[in-house]
Amino acid sequence: MYENNEEKEKVILCAVCLGEEKETQDSLEELKSLAETAGAEVVGRIYQRREHPEPGTYIGKGKIEEIRDLMWASGAGTLICDDELTPAQQSNLEEALDARVCDRTLLILDIFAGRAQTSEGKIQVELAQLKYRQAHLVGMRSYLSRLGGGIGTRGPGEKKLEIDRRLIQERVAALNRELKEVRRHREVVRAGREKGNLKTAAIVGYTNAGKSTLLNTLTGAGVLEEDELFATLDPTTRILDLPGGSQILLTDTVGFINKLPHALIDAFRSTLEEATFADIIIHVADASNPQAEQQMEVVYDTLHMLHADEKTIVTLMNKQDKEGVQRLHDHRADYVIPISAKRGAGLEDFCSVLEKILLAGQINIERVFSYQDAGKVALIRQYGSLQSEEYTAEGIAVKATVPQEIYGKL
Repeated sequence: MYENNEEKEKVILCAVCLGEEKETQDSLEELKSLAETAGAEVVGRIYQRREHPEPGTYIGKGKIEEIRDLMWASGAGTLICDDELTPAQQSNLEEALDARVCDRTLLILDIFAGRAQTSEGKIQVELAQLKYRQAHLVGMRSYLSRLGGGIGTRGPGEKKLEIDRRLIQERVAALNRELKEVRRHREVVRAGREKGNLKTAAIVGYTNAGKSTLLNTLTGAGVLEEDELFATLDPTTRILDLPGGSQILLTDTVGFINKLPHALIDAFRSTLEEATFADIIIHVADASNPQAEQQMEVVYDTLHMLHADEKTIVTLMNKQDKEGVQRLHDHRADYVIPISAKRGAGLEDFCSVLEKILLAGQINIERVFSYQDAGKVALIRQYGSLQSEEYTAEGIAVKATVPQEIYGKL
C-alpha cells in the first residue's frame, strides 16, 4: 500500500503599506486565512511601506530581490499580493520572480469557485472569473499569427490574444443571458412573497461572523457552518415562526470581506439584491474578533453600495460565548442585541425585537363585518393576527391586528 499525501501549495504573502502598519498586518492576517481556506500553506509574509504601489511591479526592486531569496529558501512557488494587480504588474512580477503571482481578487474567486453549489452560484462565479481574465489577458510574444487554410481563409488570421478575447466575450454574453433568466425567476419568487405579505429580513455580515449558524439555530435550515471564510456561498431562505404567531422570511446572504472586488459585486448583484429588497437588515457581527469594528465598517460600506443602508437594521453582537468578547457599539443600527448563535443565548430577545418591528407597521381594528363580507375576515386570518372572532346577529365581531397594506382592503 502506498499512501499519497497531497502536498500543499507553498505561498508567500505580500502587501504595500500606505497608512497604518497595524492595518496592513491585519489585512495580511486575513489574506493568510483566505490562502489557507484555498488550501495553501503560508511560509512567509513581506510588506513594504510606500506612498503608493510601484506602477510597474507593485513593490520596489529591493523587495523583489528579498522575495526571490525567501522563495528560494522556503520552496514557495507562488506570491499572493494583498491588492488587485494591474495586468502589467502581474506580468512584470512573474517575469522578475520566475514564479506564479496572483492577487487578492483571484484568491477570493478561487475560493468561490470551490464553494458554489447551485447553478446560479456557479454562473456568477464563472462570470466574475471571466471578467477578471478578460482584464488580465496579455499577449505572449511567442504566439505568432495563425495562417488559415483554404479559399477565403488566407491571411494572418487571428492572434492568440484576439481569439481568447473573442471566446471570453462570447461566454460572458451567454452567462449574462443565463443570469437574466435567474434574475427573472428570483423576481417571480419575490413577487409571490409580496403577495403573501410576509416581511423579509436579510442576514448580512462579515464572512465567518456566524450568519449560517444563526439561520440554522432559528429555523433548522441545515446550512453548512464551518469556522472558515466563505463556508457558504449560495443564499438560503427559510420561514421563522415568532412567539406571538407572526412569521418572517429570513435569507442568508454571501459574507462580505474587505477589498471585495467590484467584479464580484456586479456578478453577485442578484444574490445581494436580497439585502436591497428586504424589509429588515439583520447585521451579524463577530464581537470576539479584534478587528470587529473595521469589519462592521466594511459591512456598512457594502450596504451603502447596494443602497440598503437606510432600512431598519438589527445588529447582533455574536459569539458572546467566546473569550475576548468586546463591548461594541453600533450607532447606525436601530437595535443592538448581544447573542450567541451557537448556544442560542439572546435569541429570545432578538425574536421579540423582530416581532416589535413587525407590529410597528400593523393597525389594530375592532369592528363588525356583515356575513356578506366574510371574505374580509378570511383576509385578516391570512395576513393579520386575529385576537377574537364572535358571530352575532349583526355580523362577525372581530378584534385583530393587520398590516397597513391590508387595512385599505377592509
